[in-house]
Amino acid sequence: MTNSIREIEDARLLFVIGSNTTEAHPVISYYMKRAVKKGATLIVCDPRRIDLVRWATHHVQHRVGTDVALLNGLMNEIIARGWADKTFIEQHTENYEELARMVAAYPLERAAEITGVDAGQLREIARIIATTKPMGLYYTLGITEHTCGTDNVMTCANLQMLLGNMGRPSTGVNPLRGQNNVQGACDMGSLPNIYQNYQRVDNPAVIEKFKKGWKVDRLPEKPGLTIPDMFSGMLDGRTRAFICHGENVVMSEPNEAHTIRCLEALDFLVVLDIFPNQTTPYADVIFPCACWSEQDGTFTNTERRVQRVRKVVEPPGESREAWWIYAELARRLGYDMEFESAHEVWEDMRRLGTGYAGITWERIEERGIQWPAPTTRHPGTAYLHKDGNFARGKGKFMPADWRPPAETPDEEYPFTLSTGRRLWHYHTGTQTRNCVGFNELFGEELVEVSPQDARDLKIRDGDYVWVVSRRGRVKMKAWVTERSPKGVLWSSFHFHEAHINVVTNNAFDPVTQTAEYKACAARLEKA
Repeated sequence: MTNSIREIEDARLLFVIGSNTTEAHPVISYYMKRAVKKGATLIVCDPRRIDLVRWATHHVQHRVGTDVALLNGLMNEIIARGWADKTFIEQHTENYEELARMVAAYPLERAAEITGVDAGQLREIARIIATTKPMGLYYTLGITEHTCGTDNVMTCANLQMLLGNMGRPSTGVNPLRGQNNVQGACDMGSLPNIYQNYQRVDNPAVIEKFKKGWKVDRLPEKPGLTIPDMFSGMLDGRTRAFICHGENVVMSEPNEAHTIRCLEALDFLVVLDIFPNQTTPYADVIFPCACWSEQDGTFTNTERRVQRVRKVVEPPGESREAWWIYAELARRLGYDMEFESAHEVWEDMRRLGTGYAGITWERIEERGIQWPAPTTRHPGTAYLHKDGNFARGKGKFMPADWRPPAETPDEEYPFTLSTGRRLWHYHTGTQTRNCVGFNELFGEELVEVSPQDARDLKIRDGDYVWVVSRRGRVKMKAWVTERSPKGVLWSSFHFHEAHINVVTNNAFDPVTQTAEYKACAARLEKA
């Protein structure tokens, strides 16, 4: 997030797109509701009638996968009406002319045709977001999990820069991170193209810095592989060994059959996890790993706040802390990391980091600090790009043209299937499916079907149905509900008994290689 969670309740306008916030981020949704109670306008852009719509002033129910067309249409109207923040654009941005040229191709009538949203509603939304400040924009995986996910994100940023909603409290572009410490994992250098704190692995100065800091003679000079590339490499021999840590890939990756083929072709698979799951049967070696309450360390949450995690109990049996497992593997492979504690791992990261450099173990003893905090006297940063001063100098508009999902409905597969999360469960269920209470609250997966589609197919609420795609089929109960519009099916991926990623499409964003979990063609058959 460019801004902070607590700033949400002071916004005058909340623009939420592609985020089922009450179920995926219930704590953050609490701040959104507080803002509404204090008089803020809430605009929810989502193909489904999610629970947050009950609090919204406006629900923009656009078609799945049309986010770029929607946002470009709004920007077209804002520019045409003279509502853009010209001072901010001139002083703090570049490439505006290219943006203006691109969105000129999206008059509201065309945007309405693509999105299925009435042009009059789009015109009213454009007026509201252009004349109400401060406005914060919030998105989740409904924006990123598309083959055009990068374009979606850039277009969200384009909108906020166009309106001058950057570098001030209660504004900004705020991705709500989908899993605990996913922000921290990225910050630590888990992405294939960076070391910690987003220092590029192909930058010669960075390479020299880390060679000296880690006392090694050489380091890779180009980015590593993305997950899809690693998996395709399992089939052609480029990937021969694979370590899978805390990621139940058989359930979390799209097109389960493809994932299993890849794992079966692999020479050697190591899994680190806290419970057996659907991936562990394919492992040659399983390292039992300590969970969050059994180890020391840090989490970094969605607002960039680094917080201490403290061991409450000893890990059971032969399980070990993750840092210890990796350090011991490295030692046996011939390199001694010289770590004796999680604290020492943190100090190494901080020593070679940039925005983390001032966040000492002692400073976060009582309360977390938001990066960047480059010195030990720096208080932390509540919001980024203060007064329009971007990290790169000026903010760069990155215009994008709309393109449809990789797979769209046709005569054989007439529905769009979209997937997501439910309030009661988490990710692939490795943790929550081992909790009796959660299983009692929500014990099996359902597929949402609109009442009109249910009538046409003679399906009643609670009937078992087959959800079928070009990749496979999965059986589950139908939930006949107004939540999903006509032509759209929706389900989550928490349940291995009714695993929706059997049918999802392994098509990926060309830049991030994020899978298109939010859109694939499917049909429904009564079981």
